[in-house]
Amino acid sequence: MAHVEQAALPAILGEVKPAVLPRATLVAHNRSFSWITDKICGIIEGKTPTWWWWCFGVACFVASFTVAGLTYLVATGVGVWGHANPVNWAWDIVNFVFWIGIGHAGTLISAILCLLRQKWRTSINRAAEAMTIFAVVCAAIFPVFHVGRIWYAWFLFPIPNYNYIWQNFRSPLEWDVFAVSTYGTVSVLFWYIGLIPDLAVRRDRFHAAGNKLRSFLYGLFAMGWRGSNRHWSNYEMAYLILAGISTPLVLSVHTIVSFDFAVSLLPGWHTTIFPPYFVAGAIFSGFAMVLTLMLPLRAVYRLEDLITQYHIDCMCKITLATGTIVGYAYAMEFFIAWYGANPYEGFAFINRAFGHYAWAYWIMISCNVITPQFFWFKAVRENTTMVWVLSIFVNVGMWFERFVIIVTSLARDFLPSSWGYYSPSIVEIFTFFGTFGVFSVLFLLFIRFLPIMPMAELKAVTPQANVHGDHDDHH
Repeated sequence: MAHVEQAALPAILGEVKPAVLPRATLVAHNRSFSWITDKICGIIEGKTPTWWWWCFGVACFVASFTVAGLTYLVATGVGVWGHANPVNWAWDIVNFVFWIGIGHAGTLISAILCLLRQKWRTSINRAAEAMTIFAVVCAAIFPVFHVGRIWYAWFLFPIPNYNYIWQNFRSPLEWDVFAVSTYGTVSVLFWYIGLIPDLAVRRDRFHAAGNKLRSFLYGLFAMGWRGSNRHWSNYEMAYLILAGISTPLVLSVHTIVSFDFAVSLLPGWHTTIFPPYFVAGAIFSGFAMVLTLMLPLRAVYRLEDLITQYHIDCMCKITLATGTIVGYAYAMEFFIAWYGANPYEGFAFINRAFGHYAWAYWIMISCNVITPQFFWFKAVRENTTMVWVLSIFVNVGMWFERFVIIVTSLARDFLPSSWGYYSPSIVEIFTFFGTFGVFSVLFLLFIRFLPIMPMAELKAVTPQANVHGDHDDHH
């Protein structure tokens, strides 16, 4: 009987054909390889648009706020910030955690989605990687100047001296130094490795156009790339290795940042939910920032064929998923405080929701929990203006989340005699808003001088790259 069934098996397989699942079109209108190259390279080769100069001028002006604030801080002292007992950590640490969170989406899109073979990442990964590096630069400003007398930075190095002044490697803040510096280094390498084939294309095009200076500069960074089989093999291996290294970094960096709070005994901080909660929040805010940056670029440079509605859909769905996780974490914090029956912990969370900082808490809830729920609706996801506005609300909400966690916990600690109300100084406000200018200056320079999308990866997801076509090869 078994022999009969085995004999009949091939005939059955010949009659039954597997279902062909439709795949989303990642490059619309069946664009050719040359069209993709001309479109992306044309952004750099064309005349600098007027809007770019206006945006660059405004960004430089806003960035000067940070320069002025930090200059005044160094000249006067950290006391010009609004720090005071009991709130010794305030906007500086809030902004540090905020910018580090923003930088998570780049590595996530590039590394984790690459390992999971999600091809829809191809249109947005280059800009997201650049965003990661620029966000880490903005984040690094705050802890460096928070330490106070930066001219004593040489104390950080193990220089022999008679005072036995050594850095405290056991400090949780030291973990941040190693984690963030490693994350920044790997992100730069990952971004640069992905750029090499496109830099070689820029080199060849400028050489053909007779622009020897630009050809030399792009060729210098292209490191002799010729596009041979060996070059592509080494490139893909290096890219895969860096993706594997970057993946644990995505999870570890914000986990370590959350340890700064979790290792304390302060009510509102001393909780084990912080690591996954911070990682989800970082991915949440990172994807929102990608939407905030890419949707205007899509409109200005007419990139609808490369950043399709499918890409926006995927990013909206990830934002919705991570926003729901963040909302669940908010609820769990209250549940843990109630279930633990710790009066200090219970008071900390009741004070967050109904105390002096209730306005900040409910802004956080509105932006981070309610706003992403609009992405359930397809009509909202297809309205790019609506998506862009909602992504801005998400970024605002994530900043307020960091503010609520840090400030409300410190302002009302164990002793009512030490309670206080924190208000930022004008120097803090200037320094923070100036970092958006720093970020914008770097991002504008990126889109003007470097390819904003990986041309080779985009060509690989077009129908022309499928050498087998749509023929049925099962016979």
